[in-house]
Amino acid sequence: MRAFLSIALTAGLIFLAGQPALADKRVALVIGNSSYRNVARLSNPANDAAAVAAMFKSAGFDSVDAKLDLSASEMRKTLREFGSRARDADVAVIYYAGHGIELDGTNYLIPVDATLETDTDVLDETFPLDRVLFTVEPARQLRLVILDACRDNPFAKTMKRTIGSRAIGRGLAKVEPSSPNTMIAFAAKAGSTASDGDSKNSPFAAAIVNHLTKPGLDLRKAFGFVRDDVLKATGNAQEPFVYGSLGGNDVTLVPAAPAVVAAPAPADPDATTQRDYDYAERIGTRPVWDAFIDKHPSGFFTALAKAQRDKLAAEAARIEATNKARIAEEEQRRLAIEGAKAAEQSKAAEQARAAEKARIAAEQAKKAEEAKVAEAERAKAAAIAKAAEEARAAEAAQAAAEAKAAAENRAREQKLAALTPPVDKSDQPQMVDLPRSLQAELKRVGCNTGAVDGNWNAASQRSLDLFNRHAGMKLDVKNASADALDAVRGKTTRVCPLACDHGFRADGDRCTKITCRAGYEVGDDNACEKMEVKKPTAKREEPRRERQERAKTEAVPARPQASGQLVCDHGGCRPVQRGCRVEQRRGYASPSGNVEVCN
Repeated sequence: MRAFLSIALTAGLIFLAGQPALADKRVALVIGNSSYRNVARLSNPANDAAAVAAMFKSAGFDSVDAKLDLSASEMRKTLREFGSRARDADVAVIYYAGHGIELDGTNYLIPVDATLETDTDVLDETFPLDRVLFTVEPARQLRLVILDACRDNPFAKTMKRTIGSRAIGRGLAKVEPSSPNTMIAFAAKAGSTASDGDSKNSPFAAAIVNHLTKPGLDLRKAFGFVRDDVLKATGNAQEPFVYGSLGGNDVTLVPAAPAVVAAPAPADPDATTQRDYDYAERIGTRPVWDAFIDKHPSGFFTALAKAQRDKLAAEAARIEATNKARIAEEEQRRLAIEGAKAAEQSKAAEQARAAEKARIAAEQAKKAEEAKVAEAERAKAAAIAKAAEEARAAEAAQAAAEAKAAAENRAREQKLAALTPPVDKSDQPQMVDLPRSLQAELKRVGCNTGAVDGNWNAASQRSLDLFNRHAGMKLDVKNASADALDAVRGKTTRVCPLACDHGFRADGDRCTKITCRAGYEVGDDNACEKMEVKKPTAKREEPRRERQERAKTEAVPARPQASGQLVCDHGGCRPVQRGCRVEQRRGYASPSGNVEVCN
């Protein structure tokens, strides 16, 4: 038993010595934020994160951390801990699926507990992309950040702007990594949104799992295959994009497997069992065969081991019977020489005959066991020959499959090389009448007061320029572009203020006429002002008495307007003041007996 263990240990050391050196250290962090507390839940980020984490684990990464639904404090702790693991790593990868936002050209990742009531909350409640890049910075060979965060963002629709000119764009903004050997992959190119998908995983995550960790495949080529798959799955509506640069050598997440010469397959699929049987056969003792049978209680090689052990047992029995027969013969001779009694000689002779019979039986048993071993050896040789034939057939099939795969790869590369990249392709589907659509959207946000006729004239250009001034953007006004249409559609409320003519004021989306109470009129600033009554200008010299009467009248404070009645006294007749009345009173010292009553 001890000898068998020694042989097995030696063989194990030889096997380990023949293995290749350990690969570079690779670490990965996977984050999936689905259950947002203040907006609608996302269905796929948790599934996408699980699939990507399983991919990294299958690829043999040294460390894979999978986190779901992180709050701000949990996200900060997770990035800090992963940064510590990246310090002694050669490759560091971070995958994030969830909501992101772009504010003034900077990209931010949103934890699940964010509220984002105003644009300034972005600085306090989210994590800038630079913080993520800082986490993977210590990696020695490759730093890879994959962002599946270009989904349509509900926070941007409800967020209040503290500064009207502050821009919050669709999707994420373009980035340029400052560190070498750093690559950033977006699910959709800058300024556009990505689809969450109708299945269990988003189109981007599904393509990542299919291509990213193929052994020996360069990262740039892998992301090219990802782009092709996503464009096909979304009908060319979503195009992934990669930012950053790598060197001239191939950069792979999983190195190519070394070429191995296929050896003939053993008769038993368990190569370890055959190897142990070969070691035990070299020693060929009963303890070694017993140890083999204890370790492998069943199987083809176990049957061979039992036959070998029975063969040894039969040989031992034969030797023991031979020795007993020899001893009996010597005892018989001794008794005969000593003149022993006939009974004792007869007994000894009987014992000798019994021993001889036992010896003959043992010889026959040994021959039977040898026949069994020979039959087992013939079966073993036939099985090994059959396995060798199957291995040759499998090798031929593998060679044919590799040739077919190489031909398909060459065809795919030729097809990719034949494709001409678009010069300036918009993310939005082609519009049938772009000028008319843009005019209609400008009218919706209050910037176009002209006609919606599809004619992009000077009035339409002035409308787009008015939108630029009030939205804080710099769109080209000379032509009706898809980018301009996309930007105007992104505004859900009125952008340009409502302008009304003099005498009218803005009431929601309409101009209503201003009305003033009696004695007031609309002034230059559209406010109600008291009307001024111009006094008549004297055109002739008045008599002295008339001038004195007029002076007395002007000295009296202004009274309310007359009611239409007249009252007379010694000074003459005058209109009755508004709110007063004329009453007839007897004995009153007036020419008509009428008196003005004001109470």
